[in-house]
Amino acid sequence: MLMSIELILNSVNLNFIAFNKYVWPNRLDGVFFSIFIIAIAAAEAAVAIAIIINLYRSHQSIDVDQTEEMKY
Repeated sequence: MLMSIELILNSVNLNFIAFNKYVWPNRLDGVFFSIFIIAIAAAEAAVAIAIIINLYRSHQSIDVDQTEEMKY
């Protein structure tokens, strides 16, 4: 699930850069938005790593099937 979010954010970055190049070639708005999205993606990856580390510490496994008790 987290990998799909990363792919979506990367595709948005490509669209911002491409539209910026062809619609407004003298402005850098698309580049600034892309840098902002890269920072958000890095923060999301850090949160995901923290969740995985806590999951491993509490259950000694990162298998989702073994962590059924987290639902309740």
